[in-house]
Amino acid sequence: MYIIQNALKNLVRNRSRNILLAAITFAIVTTTVVTLMISNTSDRIIDEYRRMFGTEVTISRNLERFIEMRNQGDAERGIEITHAQYIAFAQSDLLQHSVLMISAMVNSETMRAVGQTDAVIAGGGFVSAPTMVLQGDNWADFANGYRALIEGQMPERAGEAIIGTELAELNGISVGDTIRLYGMVMTQAAGLVNPTVYNLIITGIYYNADAVTDGTIAWGGTITNRHNEILTVFETINSASAGTTLVATYFLHSPAYLEAFDRELREKGLHPIFDVSTDEDAYNAIVGPVEGMRDIITTFMIIVLVLGAVILILLSSIAIRERKYEIGVLRAMGMRKSRVALGLWCEMVIITLVCLIIGIFVGSFIAQPVSDRLLAHQIENAQRLQETGGNFFTMQIGEQSRAMDTSPIDHVSVAVGWSTLVQIIAISLLLASVAALAAISRITKYEPIKILMERN
Repeated sequence: MYIIQNALKNLVRNRSRNILLAAITFAIVTTTVVTLMISNTSDRIIDEYRRMFGTEVTISRNLERFIEMRNQGDAERGIEITHAQYIAFAQSDLLQHSVLMISAMVNSETMRAVGQTDAVIAGGGFVSAPTMVLQGDNWADFANGYRALIEGQMPERAGEAIIGTELAELNGISVGDTIRLYGMVMTQAAGLVNPTVYNLIITGIYYNADAVTDGTIAWGGTITNRHNEILTVFETINSASAGTTLVATYFLHSPAYLEAFDRELREKGLHPIFDVSTDEDAYNAIVGPVEGMRDIITTFMIIVLVLGAVILILLSSIAIRERKYEIGVLRAMGMRKSRVALGLWCEMVIITLVCLIIGIFVGSFIAQPVSDRLLAHQIENAQRLQETGGNFFTMQIGEQSRAMDTSPIDHVSVAVGWSTLVQIIAISLLLASVAALAAISRITKYEPIKILMERN
């Protein structure tokens, strides 16, 4: 307690010198508060956007490479990615997430499709042409507001499904009923192969918004009427049966993983005629400005901390050397070196804590304007990209595509979180300790007699 009381008295006695130290410390602490607030908030926003969007991977056929390999006899015309490969590609630790949607064209011996004008039933218990679509894991319209479950619950396991209100009313189907659907017929040299049979328990009924049916192709018959879509989980549909279509969309954790993901797909059998690429421009258009601002502010913080530490060490060294006689008297009176050093360290820590309290309040007020100004500059670069590349890109999910706005993040709400507060306190105390201990390390090496003799 005596050491702290003496430290407070010394701060008052040497207030002119300590005001200078406090001014430098305040500038460093305030800068650290601003930079850490912006940096940590930026990291959080970037992580959120990565979780939301990831980095979409595109697997496309390289026509030039195909022609070249075909001329060399190394490629056949019918090379395609199999359903099994699409599923295997999704089992990668490099992916943030993947979207697999499978659909099968089906028919029924008892159900009439919405818009169906006849019910010609062929032999064998199935209609000759498909009239409905069974879709697995196609839930995009529920997220964007075009569909809503109004009765029952969503399917949770294989063999469960939900249907639209129009299809349910037309066929008198209720929650809990079981329906039987037939997949398309496969033909072989020996003749017809029995179709896949789907016995499905109806767990819910969903409502279709009008926008869902926009763009229905009239000449496509009932198969293109989206009221005839029966929704189930991915595992229900037999991906090896005829008439099934699988669409896969993959999202990497980061564009940096593209090369490793490409190698992994090749090991899993992806043919060389296919290219693996990402829409990195769209990803950068969204989070690029925030990443750029974070990098600038982090670099600035490091420079300020390094230069600030050097300045504080020099000022502390000069200040303590002027107090060498005081230290010599304390040592001559029997005070141990450790207690002398502790008293000097307490003085620096008290100055830092006062500056820290004020700096947090001041930094909280100026962090938002600083963030807005830096982000505005970064957005200018992103807008140039948008002017040349467009404002939207699409992600194909099944038979639908949804547009995702690639407008850059134009505002970052900066706030002081508990983790940021702990970091600010830790850095401030570390800075004060380094400045104080580096300065007093030389003084405490002198013996009291030598200090007093030099004073004389």
